[in-house]
Amino acid sequence: MKPRVAYIDSLNFSSEDLEAFFDDEDYIIEPVKGIGIFEPKKWVEAFKQPLKRNIIEAKILHTSTGLELPIKRFSKSKSKQTLEFGGLHAYNDKSKLLLSTLQSIQEKIQDEVITRVDVAIDFIDKVPTRVIRALKKSRKPFQWKNSIYLKTESEKKTNYNVNIIMYQKSIKENLDINIVRLEFSFRANYLKATYRVKDLAPLYLKIQKSIKRFSGLEVEIQPL
Repeated sequence: MKPRVAYIDSLNFSSEDLEAFFDDEDYIIEPVKGIGIFEPKKWVEAFKQPLKRNIIEAKILHTSTGLELPIKRFSKSKSKQTLEFGGLHAYNDKSKLLLSTLQSIQEKIQDEVITRVDVAIDFIDKVPTRVIRALKKSRKPFQWKNSIYLKTESEKKTNYNVNIIMYQKSIKENLDINIVRLEFSFRANYLKATYRVKDLAPLYLKIQKSIKRFSGLEVEIQPL
């Protein structure tokens, strides 16, 4: 059977010199949290969520195309900043802009450490029953608002290894066709700070094997 197509929806990476990649007129970096600075309302306006306590420094990266991207420095890794590209595979113009921005700096960030990868698999109308059955062998579904989280027995609010979520993508983007997204979010404990941006190809292979182990789905991740 031909593998199902999967896409990278989010990619986060960290760097000790992250802001140097955006030192030109196409970008503006706006501090919202740091020494002597705290403007949480700006963060909520940009990203629709509050600043978490473990973020000791926060900045908004504004691009000339109108994008706003979060830059964070966490209490556990004070020497590095993390940049988040979330929503790379959506059905809107913002997604195209995000992908274009990431591709424009990809050569510069080859040696930076990947801290999170979200893989999206989209289905028309519903996720196949056989896939749900396979996921339930090791996880229990938990519904929160419009999403279903598949959680392990020991998992609490967040799984720092692999998060698995299902939700109606068509509702989020007001699409005419009913699309249900199955999303696998590979986090820090899974990545173990061993993969850099230049290692995306072997990381894809590892992730594909993990998705098959969890769900029985054989997928092929499309390169960025």
